[in-house]
Amino acid sequence: MAVKKNVSGSWTRSDKNIRAVQVIFELGLEQSRNLRIKAIEQDLSPSDYIRDIVGLPRKKPIRPRLSISLSAEDYQILGKRYELAPDKKEQIRERIKEELISATKK
Repeated sequence: MAVKKNVSGSWTRSDKNIRAVQVIFELGLEQSRNLRIKAIEQDLSPSDYIRDIVGLPRKKPIRPRLSISLSAEDYQILGKRYELAPDKKEQIRERIKEELISATKK
């Protein structure tokens, strides 16, 4: 007989999210670009814009943010660029953030 475990509410919500499946759409370059531009014009992510188009609910972002994935090799490259040790990840992230802010002012 299986033992039933007491699961907290937050884990139950996480379990629901884990079951979500990412769906990928391959559009032409022009359609994909236009969709991203229209999403940006409405201050939405492309996925939130798609949810609006097809009539699905979406959550209001608590804190809009941008992200990239960085590998160990990326930290090596960025460490050289910023004259920092590659293990100084927080300082490297701050330097990237400074560059992004600077790029938005151009």
